[in-house]
Amino acid sequence: MLPEFRLEKFFSEWEFKARHHLTASDAESCPLGELFEDPDELLRLRLGYIPSEGGPELRQAIAATYSHLESDQILAFCGAEEGLYCAMHALLGQGDHAIVTTPNYQAMEELPLSLCDSVCPLRLRAENHWDIDLDELRSLLRPNTRLLAVNFPNNPTGKVLSQQRWHQLLELVRERQIWLFSDEVYRGLERDPGHTLVQAADVYDRGLSLNVMSKAYGLPGLRIGWIACQNRELLEKMLKIKHYLSICNSAPAELIATRALQRGPQILARNRALTVENLALWDDFFAAHADQFEWWAPEGGCVAFPCYLGAQGVEAWCRTLLEEAGVLFLPASIYQSRLGPTPADRFRLGYGRRGLAEGLTALSRFV
Repeated sequence: MLPEFRLEKFFSEWEFKARHHLTASDAESCPLGELFEDPDELLRLRLGYIPSEGGPELRQAIAATYSHLESDQILAFCGAEEGLYCAMHALLGQGDHAIVTTPNYQAMEELPLSLCDSVCPLRLRAENHWDIDLDELRSLLRPNTRLLAVNFPNNPTGKVLSQQRWHQLLELVRERQIWLFSDEVYRGLERDPGHTLVQAADVYDRGLSLNVMSKAYGLPGLRIGWIACQNRELLEKMLKIKHYLSICNSAPAELIATRALQRGPQILARNRALTVENLALWDDFFAAHADQFEWWAPEGGCVAFPCYLGAQGVEAWCRTLLEEAGVLFLPASIYQSRLGPTPADRFRLGYGRRGLAEGLTALSRFV
C-alpha cells in the first residue's frame, strides 16, 4: 500500500484557499484562444475514444521536440504521474535495486520502494550547490542496480547539472547498462538556455525522458504527459499497464496539447522570460533579508528551496505566515524521505507565474 502523498494532501487543503500562492510549481498558463488559429476547431471535435498510446498528431508533435526519435517512440499519458507509475511498474520488480535523487517528488521514491528489494538515495546537498556527487553514485551501485531516477532542472532545488556532469552520468549508466529515468518536466526553463541538457531518450538506448504540459508549458489543466524512449518493447509494457488505468487520454486535451506544442518555442520563451523577471524580485527580497534567509538562485525550472534561519523553525514559520498573511509556501516536511535525511530548514517557493509582486508585498510586511 502506498503511503499518503504529503504534497497532494497539503495542496488539497490550502492551494485554493491561500490569498497568495507563492509555491506553485507550474509556469504561467494561457487561455485557449491563444492556442487556436481557428476558434471553432474544438467545437468540431468528436468526443470519441482515441488511441491508448496517444493520437498520431500529438505523438508527432511530441517527437518533434526530440532530435532523434520517431512518433512510435512516444507514449502519451494522463499527466506525468501516470507515466511515472507505468514506467516504474514496467522496469522494477523483486530482486532489483534502484537509486533515486533526493529531495524529490514523493512518487519518484515511493513507487520503487513498493516494487523492488532496495532503494538508495543519491542525495543532492546544499553545500554542494545541489550537484550530484559521482563518486557517491558509484559507491551506491550494486550488481543488481537496474534503475537510476533523476530530475533536472530539479524540483524543489532548481538545480541544473552542468553539461560535463550530465555527460559523465550518461557514460556511467551506459557503462553499466542501467536504465535512466529522467524527469525533464522543467526543461526549457533554464535561466541560461545554453545550459539546457540533451534529453536522455535522445542519446541513450536505456533512457526514459518524462515530460508533461503542466510545468514548463504552464498547462496543467490538460493532464497530458508522455514518456519518450528508444526501446519500443518497454513502451509496449508500459502501454499494457496504462490499459488498466486511464485507457486513453481526453480527445480535447490531446488536441489542445498538440496546438500548444506547435507553438512550444514561443510558449517556453515567454515563460522563461517571466521566470528571469520574477527571480530578480526574489533576489532583491532575499538580499534585503539576508539575516533571516539563505538564498541560492536556482539555475532552472520555476521553483527554489531557500533556507529559513529563524529560531522558530521553518514549519512553524510557514504555518504562521499562511494564517496571518495568507502566503503559501511548502515547508521542508513535504520533502521528507523514507530513504534518509533531507533538509529540515527549507521551504519551496515558486517563481513561474505572473502577479508575484502582490504576494511579495504581503510577505515583506509579515517578515
